Amino acid sequence: MKILTVVGARPQFIKAAVVSRLLAAQSQCTEVLIHTGQHYDERMSDVFFRELSIPVPTANLAIGSGSHGAQTAQMLIGIEQELQKHRPDLCLIYGDTNSTLAGALAAAKLHIPVAHVEAGLRSFNKRMPEEINRITADHCSTLLFSASPVSTANLLREGIAQAQIVEAGDVMYDATLFYLDGAVNHQDVLCRLGLEEKSYALATLHRAENTDDPRRLCAIFDALLRVAEHYAVVLPLHPRTVAALQRQAIAAEVRTRLRIIEPVGYLEMLALERSAAVVATDSGGVQKEAYYAGTPCVTLRDETEWVELVELGFNSLCSPTVGAQRMAEVILEAKEQCTALAKDVSLYGGGRAGERIVEALAGFAGR
Repeated sequence: MKILTVVGARPQFIKAAVVSRLLAAQSQCTEVLIHTGQHYDERMSDVFFRELSIPVPTANLAIGSGSHGAQTAQMLIGIEQELQKHRPDLCLIYGDTNSTLAGALAAAKLHIPVAHVEAGLRSFNKRMPEEINRITADHCSTLLFSASPVSTANLLREGIAQAQIVEAGDVMYDATLFYLDGAVNHQDVLCRLGLEEKSYALATLHRAENTDDPRRLCAIFDALLRVAEHYAVVLPLHPRTVAALQRQAIAAEVRTRLRIIEPVGYLEMLALERSAAVVATDSGGVQKEAYYAGTPCVTLRDETEWVELVELGFNSLCSPTVGAQRMAEVILEAKEQCTALAKDVSLYGGGRAGERIVEALAGFAGR
């Protein structure tokens, strides 16, 4: 069985590292890895391939950044060419990025079955580009790998047949377990930044709904500056956020009062998440990584697709519309609220999601 895998962004590299390693051990499977180039610089792409021992991509489309329409269109052209060249039995996609959408559409139009890892996530906010990508990818897919019962229920509610759904769990948890020892060796990131365990808040911010709205952006950074009066605030700064801060002329103050660092690799990020007192983020992946690290998290959005973590009390949802003071209070309160909670390791598959995915792919090949 030949599988063509499409990746393009940080979270997809991490998930693919788990599944590609297991696929390589299957004698009946051959994987062709296509990198769209959606995340393209060394800090957002190459470092993940090195750290996670991901195979060198068969092709890098080098699409780069651009508007949603332009970027997706270029990806469609490039992926279609690769599908026609390699003629795979299946196209494997991950998550909810433009790379995901392009892979799903290109394969479906060529009548190549699509398998979607992390299917069924819903924020129920169609203003989010990721929500459109998720829904479209799911309804183009033949095999849908959900991370939780909530995701499975979403798919069933939308009319997708039970026989197409495999409730595999979350491969990000598999990755955390597999690479955790490597993260221990990256504790030098704390020494480099002059930080001690549980002495700082870790923040990440990159979603367009926050960076492209001046009111939300300014409220979030006002909140982080207030938190910085109690904890050091460490912020690996995404390129999109750098540009947004410069547009609002607040970059200088932010760099003076927060610990701004360049984006870090996966292992260093695991170390920072595990050692933080609290995580504040608008990233879907970081919400889960914080949970796996046992660190309380505040999600700076109006909604989250990982509703289980909010219901369990590990994640506090806080919209930037509540204002800087309230956001700062929620971040500072989060550590105390979560200390008595016990993590449920079975919530997202117990670390065997990758195995279930590969088993289902092998079963599909048998059919």
